[in-house]
Formats: sequence, structure tokens, C-alpha cells
Amino acid sequence: DVADFIGRVERFLKLSESPSFTCEPKIDGASLNLRYVNGELVLGATRGDGQEGENVTANVLTVDNIPKRVKGAPEILEVRGEIYMSHEAFAALNARLEEAGEEQFANPRNAAAGSLRQLDPAITASRPLKFYAWGWGELSEPLGQTQFASMKKLEKLGFEINKLLAVKEGAEALVAYHASVEEKRAGLGYDIDGVVYKVDRLDYQERLGFVARAPRWAIAHKFPAEKAMTILEAIDIQVGRTGALTPVARLKPVTVGGVVVSNATLHNEDEIERKDIRIGDTVIIQRAGDVIPQIVEVVLERRPKQSTKFVFRDRCPVCDSHAVREEGEAVRRCTGGLVCGAQIVERLKHFVSRAAFDIEGLGEKQIEAFFEEGTVKEPADIFTLRARQEKGKIDLYRYDLDENGERKRDKNGKEKPPTNKKSVENLFDAIDARRKISLTRFIYALGIRHIGEVNARLFAQAYGTFDAFRDAARAATDHDSPAYQDMLTIEGIGEIVAQGVIDFFDEKHNRDAVDRLLKEVTPEEAEKVASSSPVAGKTIVFTGSLERFTRDEAKARALSLGAKVSGSVSAKTDLVVAGPGAGSKLKTAQELGVEVISEDDWLKLVGG
Repeated sequence: DVADFIGRVERFLKLSESPSFTCEPKIDGASLNLRYVNGELVLGATRGDGQEGENVTANVLTVDNIPKRVKGAPEILEVRGEIYMSHEAFAALNARLEEAGEEQFANPRNAAAGSLRQLDPAITASRPLKFYAWGWGELSEPLGQTQFASMKKLEKLGFEINKLLAVKEGAEALVAYHASVEEKRAGLGYDIDGVVYKVDRLDYQERLGFVARAPRWAIAHKFPAEKAMTILEAIDIQVGRTGALTPVARLKPVTVGGVVVSNATLHNEDEIERKDIRIGDTVIIQRAGDVIPQIVEVVLERRPKQSTKFVFRDRCPVCDSHAVREEGEAVRRCTGGLVCGAQIVERLKHFVSRAAFDIEGLGEKQIEAFFEEGTVKEPADIFTLRARQEKGKIDLYRYDLDENGERKRDKNGKEKPPTNKKSVENLFDAIDARRKISLTRFIYALGIRHIGEVNARLFAQAYGTFDAFRDAARAATDHDSPAYQDMLTIEGIGEIVAQGVIDFFDEKHNRDAVDRLLKEVTPEEAEKVASSSPVAGKTIVFTGSLERFTRDEAKARALSLGAKVSGSVSAKTDLVVAGPGAGSKLKTAQELGVEVISEDDWLKLVGG
């Protein structure tokens, strides 16, 4: 994997020799962004969803190794790093919590994250937190020309960086570094879960750019997951919001990597068959990536004599509809759609999830309660709660009742007010605050199959408005239509994803539900990406044997400037960049009168 990563970098940049890489341990803590203006710390924020985090400035000011003022720093300096807690400090904290009769933390990472997000800074101040810097965000001027030099500059400015930071070259050297850090792991005194390799030259990093949220110039090399042995007591089948039936192993609780594990994913029925997993088996489990528990293997010599193979059911455990497997799919899905209670509830949970509408005070348990009592059956119902409450159609208030089940009254005989009135009003206000929402969040919240956060953002940027997105999906039902072909020209969107969107809007009940939602909610127009660039919003086609840069680099650069990259030339193409040996695409462009430029002209156009 490390060699493949280096190879991808070399091919992308068209390098004849391997570049150098900065290597450092991957701290297992809570990510934190620190913003300094004129040397003064003005903001501390969590990573959140990658675009919007939580303001924790007051708590950050209590961490003793975070500089409050920095001399000699750029005017704007954003330092990124990890809040963590040492093993010694973690043990002492849990001992204090146990003595006070309070719930203890499962591991140092949870302790660090929980301490950082306390509402009372005094509590954070009482927790022994530390900060390691591993990178930066916005800068008014560069810190250096390489990753290593820039990190050393941060150290000179007063930020703690990892002492094991090093520069290496070649796959063997990187893997050897990984092995050496793993040997030191137990004695470091804090948790790490691997190492990170980053292309050292910053100009290379800039050229490589990002794919979705991940940088092309960095990769994490995790350590092997910790393992433990336990008993598989049962296998439950859960139904997800897309109807997928997922088997979950119920385990005799066991501690793995400092966390008590009682459930593990079994992925799908093929995985159960392949590993011949049976109820009653003794199994080896591990936490994949030190997070998701999974069964590695069965200890066959401990298998009970009376055990039988597990038979995966072909009916939904919730609505008893048929559960079928499509050709080429590993997952079995319930065909019940919106008549399946599990799917409706899960779709609603997805709708209010953090990356979707993220309505404060409306979590999974509240959604389940609203659904069970019939208050919320579809997304639009959430936004009519206040109106229905005021009209007396529903009553979300809770009252103290007497022994006869009547509402209690005060000494003057007046009915006592509801005990939760303030929280209900706060919920209404939180719902109203989400009546305008970003187009990306709105598309993601609809729960369209294959549309995660990344694809939702791609569609939002490509179409700009929800009406344009919906109209394109309806028109793309015809695969011979320009709308379908245009959808496939969106970089990162293929036939499977496109079909998921088409199928969603092809269902009348989905269209009707969206129409009802749009009466309550307004998706905002997507922000224009790099609107000041000369190619923003234009459709670009690259053809021929490019010599100054690779095809991948050219596409990445165009996308970063707000352009759309297509694989075919049509009347909607704005610009064709042609290298030597350009064939049919160049001919088509000439026939259609599309502007054609050379590689050198392209570099001049986009600023080198």
C-alpha cells in the first residue's frame, strides 16, 4: 500500500524519482484548529463535519501548552493539531471520577474529546489536556517550503510538535519508520494508532491537491488492530434506511483496546457463509482501525457439538416484506420501501443527522418517539410541529398528573404549566433555524441511495439549485438524453450513482414528499467555487498526450478552479485542451466550433 501510494504521487506529478516524505506518529485524540491574528489566539474550533466545527475557544485557553500569544508569526496563522491526554493523566482522571461516583471514560481519546467540549471551561481546566501540532490551515505568508521546515517553524513559534517527526525517502524507509514507531508505541505515554506520511515539498502538495476531503499528498499507515476472544451469543438482523439487511453479532462483552465491546458487524450473509460463523461460537474480534469491531475468525476447536449453520432470512424482520439480493450485490434488501417501519424511521434519523439538517434537540431517540406516537411520519412533518401545536392538533407538552390522572393545579386552582414548555419552545426555534439550508445538506438529507456527503456536494456544485438538480434527474430518465450524458460528465459521478438519483425522483411518493418539504424549507443556491477564476463554471475537455502535466493533475487543477471536466466533447463544451496526438475529440470540437487551446495556453489561462 505504501509503495502504491508513492507510485500514485510519482505518476500524478510525472516524476522520474521518488519524492521525500515527512513522517510522524498519528496521535489518537481530538482534532483542533487554532486561529491567531497578529500573534493573538482568537479562535479554537473542533473539526466538526469538516466544514463547520464547534467554537471551544474558552476551553482552549485553559490548555497549558497552547500558546496564547505568538511572537514572529504571520499576521494570519491557523495551526492544526490534536488534543490528547497521556496515559498517566487519563488513569488519574478516571480514579478521581470513580472516587466521586461519576461515570468513567472508556479511553484517553474519549476523555480528551469530552473534556475539550465541556460547557464549563473550569471543568476543562481541571482536565490534564495537551496539544500536538501536525499542520496548518490559512496562512498570510508561508511558514517554509517543505512540510518538515514548516513544522520546525511552528516549533520555534512555541507549538509542541512530535519528537519523532522525520523525513524519509522510498517505500522501504517509510515502512521501516512505521516499524520503529510501533516498537516505541508502548513507551510513548500517549495513544497513537499509526503513522502519517506526507509529501515533503509544499509545491508538490499544492499540485496534488485533494480528492473529496482527503489529500492526495498524504496517507495514514495504521497499526494492526488489537484482538480479543469472546462468545457469539446471537445474530440480529438490522434494517437500514435503504432497506439493507445487516447482520450484527451480539457478543459476550469483552475489552478490546481499552473499550468494552458487545456488538460487532458481520457485514453481509456472504461474510457469515465464508467464515462459517455460528451462534455459540468462540470468536476472535478486533476493532478495525481501532474503531469498528468485527469478527476476524472462529475458533473451531471450541465450537459446540450441537451448532448449526446460520440461515439468513429472506423476509424483512420489521415488516415481513420479501428481502431480495440484486444481481452483483452482496446486500439483501427489504422491498417494503415506505411501508417498512425501519426504513421510515431510519430515513428520518438520517434526515436530522449531523451532516444533514442537524437540528439541535432532535436526535435519534426523539425521532423514534415522535414516529411511534404518530407525530412525525415524514420530513415535512418536522417543520409543521409548531403550527400543529398552536392549533391544538398535537400536544408535545408534559404535565404533572395527580392520582386521578388529571393535570395538577396550584393552591388557587389554576392548572400548573407544563414541565417541558421551555425545551419544546427551544426545539421549535431550532427547527425554524433550519428552514434555510445549504443545497449540499439538503440533497444529502433526502437519503438518496449512493448519495453521501461527497456526492451531494458534487451535485450541488454542478447544478447550483435544487430545481435544476431535480429537473435534470427527471430528464435523465432517458439514458439517450443530453441530461443523462451531462450528469455523467460530473467528475466523480458514474452510472450507478446517477441511476440512484434517477430512481429516487422516478418514484411519485418521493416527489410528493419532497414537494411537501419544499413548502416548509428553502435549499439555498450553492456557493460558486473559485468564481473569480477564468474557467469557473466552464466545461473543459482534455485530450491527446499531455506533456507538461498528467491528465489527473490537469483535471484536479480545473476542478479546483470551479470548472467542470468532461470526458466527451459536445455543444455544451466550452474549452478543449489538446496535446499531441489528439484525435476524434479534437475533430468533434472543430466541427462544433468549440475553442481549442494548447497545454501552454492552458497554463497561461489558469496562472501556471
